[in-house]
Amino acid sequence: MLDLSLINFYFCFSNSKYMLLEFEKPIIKLEEKLKAMKEMKGKGTENLTKAIHKLEKEIKNLKEETFKNLTRWQRVQLSRHTDRPYTLDFIKHITDDFIELHGDRGGGDDKAIVSGLGKVEGQTIMFIGHQKGRNTKERQERNFGMANPEGYRKALRLMKVAEKFSKPIVTFIDTPGAYPGLAAEERGQAEAIARNIKEMFALKVPILCFIIGEGASGGALGIAVGDKVLMLENTWYSVISPESCSSILWRSWDYKEQAAEVLKLTAADMLQLQLIDGVIQEPLGGAHRDIFRMAEAVKKEILKQLKALHKISPEKRIEKRVEKFCRMGVVVEN
Repeated sequence: MLDLSLINFYFCFSNSKYMLLEFEKPIIKLEEKLKAMKEMKGKGTENLTKAIHKLEKEIKNLKEETFKNLTRWQRVQLSRHTDRPYTLDFIKHITDDFIELHGDRGGGDDKAIVSGLGKVEGQTIMFIGHQKGRNTKERQERNFGMANPEGYRKALRLMKVAEKFSKPIVTFIDTPGAYPGLAAEERGQAEAIARNIKEMFALKVPILCFIIGEGASGGALGIAVGDKVLMLENTWYSVISPESCSSILWRSWDYKEQAAEVLKLTAADMLQLQLIDGVIQEPLGGAHRDIFRMAEAVKKEILKQLKALHKISPEKRIEKRVEKFCRMGVVVEN
């Protein structure tokens, strides 16, 4: 579910070149001081070199302490960081010879979802994922990662292509929700998402799903039914965003931090609740601090998981996929 007022938030947010989070400020301040000291190093003394080493250690300790104790709301903020890697960033670093494929063959090409074929260590994979865009123009063009029905139909079309040619599927989820506009609903938004969920259960090829940023409601689920669902460390996955939850329960966005705590939407929460299959650790400070390392970690996980899944027959994979999702939300009383 996506509160319509969230669209205004993302529009305003798109005009910010760099989002400096409150809990990052002490770290950034020290890093700027360190940079200035290093620029003076050539003119300095041995004492300056010692001071630089001391400050580097202080920054490392502060980072470790800060990011070890993040609240759920702070992780939500990190998942939205303007410098965070998006689907195309991962594809660029992970694949060779990526070819983007367009259109749902029914009415349009939704740029909020990108898809195409790329090679990873010689293995051809169908990649599908939400894309938000980097600047104001791109974000508006990509609709801030909020897909219309055409986006989900394009995704399903290409999943079927992957199945036809026996190619595994990798999806990247990063959306504040499916687009809730009237025209999207008129064109069958709910039906498109529901059909994707139904069809993904029966696909005969391996499916890996990665939550790389925000994973909200049906907008996320429309490409998130897989044999393995994994989350990056500083991401969230929930039926509703903290802001929308706050606006429903308290009639105000002011309680979004409390809503985030109650929703238990972080990667650690999802793993504990057995709703996902694993968590991929991010570089210290978040994925945006070292995109190359983050992409390498995801690439390693893709190769590892596909190697294991290829050993299982299609029928068994489908059976296990269905069983996994059917177990969710089931409570057994003794």
